[in-house]
Amino acid sequence: MTAEKIHNRLTLTRIAIDTYRENVAYLNCKCEVYRAEGFQSMSKIEVSSDGRSILAVLVIVRDSRILAPGELGLSEQAFAQLGAEEGTQVRIRHAPPPVSTEAVRRKILGERLSDEDFHAITGDIVKNRYSKMEMAAFLVASSVTGLDRDEVLGYTRAMADTGDRLNWKEPLVADKHCIGGIPGNRTTMLVVPIVAAHGMLIPKTSSRAITSPAGTADTMEVLAEVSLSPRRLHSIVQKHRGCLAWGGTARLAPVDDILITVERPLGIDVMGQMVASILSKKLAAGSTHLLVDIPVGPSAKVRQMSKATQLRKLFEFVGDRIGIHIEVIITDGRQPVGRGVGPVLEARDVMRVLENDPDAPSDLRQKALRLAGRVLEFDPDIRGGQGFAIARDILDSGRALASMKAIIDAQGRRKQLPRPGSLTHDILAPGSGTVVEIDNLQINHIARLAGAPMDKGAGIDLFRKLGDRIEKGEPLYRIYADFPSDFEFAKELAGRDSGYRVGKASEMTMSLLEF
Repeated sequence: MTAEKIHNRLTLTRIAIDTYRENVAYLNCKCEVYRAEGFQSMSKIEVSSDGRSILAVLVIVRDSRILAPGELGLSEQAFAQLGAEEGTQVRIRHAPPPVSTEAVRRKILGERLSDEDFHAITGDIVKNRYSKMEMAAFLVASSVTGLDRDEVLGYTRAMADTGDRLNWKEPLVADKHCIGGIPGNRTTMLVVPIVAAHGMLIPKTSSRAITSPAGTADTMEVLAEVSLSPRRLHSIVQKHRGCLAWGGTARLAPVDDILITVERPLGIDVMGQMVASILSKKLAAGSTHLLVDIPVGPSAKVRQMSKATQLRKLFEFVGDRIGIHIEVIITDGRQPVGRGVGPVLEARDVMRVLENDPDAPSDLRQKALRLAGRVLEFDPDIRGGQGFAIARDILDSGRALASMKAIIDAQGRRKQLPRPGSLTHDILAPGSGTVVEIDNLQINHIARLAGAPMDKGAGIDLFRKLGDRIEKGEPLYRIYADFPSDFEFAKELAGRDSGYRVGKASEMTMSLLEF
């Protein structure tokens, strides 16, 4: 019997396993194809059926109760991509190694890559020709050896070219982005409805959280559907002048979403990679004007003014060459913004600000108004310095709340909102004094251990901010979790280091940064 006939005997079956954006195929070790072709576990194979084919990582199964010898199993993502029905006859063969891995090896050795290299690498990744190990090698090499500004430019264009591009056919399409790292900094969900209520187009597409307890898409998902098709997204934006959607389903620089699945567990978030990731999404989303927020503080992503200035220049260099007008502002990143850290708690803060609730966090409101004001000043009819007052009037009048409600309804309002986690624990002040330091990284870490952002109700509710007076035994913050194991991990970490330091008011580092 020929190898070709053996291939035709494999029967497709769906294996209900979520392999998190990686195509995985399963083959029984007693299968004739396995023995005849010398396949090895974790090697790459090509699966074909009726003219369609996909690439997948092969896993060998030694239990016939999971998969029979004559079957080929595909994980949920791989099964959906192949688009064949269960029971279909499929063929498999060794997948040739992607040619672009040679460029990755050169990057590991410290060489700079060309635009063609980046197009080859991103093209192979989006076609599932890279395993996660190979993607990790590329990301780590880019981190360790660095990307110069021309490489970042080439990388940005290459990532944008892996997916679709939106064209709004308007001269001014606004956007706002924060580089992240500050817990609870959910200003985008306030800027969008304010700017949209003014009538300026602001179609906001966001990624999921990479290293934080929540991203804009994670938090908006508490209130509404965020996985929107390009056609639906376009319809919503044309009618309501804005949206708050996840960029993954819109196929905007899809290679970025794949790479994020590797960046998240590795905790990789370096400057060149970050700029390419952000600007490729903006280019694909059709943005013409972008406001970038760079928080600076002792435990922020950027800790020195010199680094912030360097990052601003890189954003402006790439933005100028891809046709996006970019303004960068440097803000106070010494502590979390708002009170909630985690999707449900951050969504609560956002809605309180929009509703002009007396309990709304004033720092979140104030920062959002300043950012919204700067975005409004992209409008040539608004003179510099007038944006803040206009943004405040839109918020105070209720127009921003009405705009947000319309966007939520258009995207698909949640019938039942998730609640904060049922397991709670208060972290108490070890002594009396003034809160003089809050470690953003530690607060993020504790909230993630509690289950955020995967568990929407998990996170931290902050009771004290910098400069606040507190007495010994009073609560600094409350941990929320849904699952006992996450709860215990978060409590243990907070018990070792709460992320807060209480001392004399004179010890507090004063901010020299605010816009």
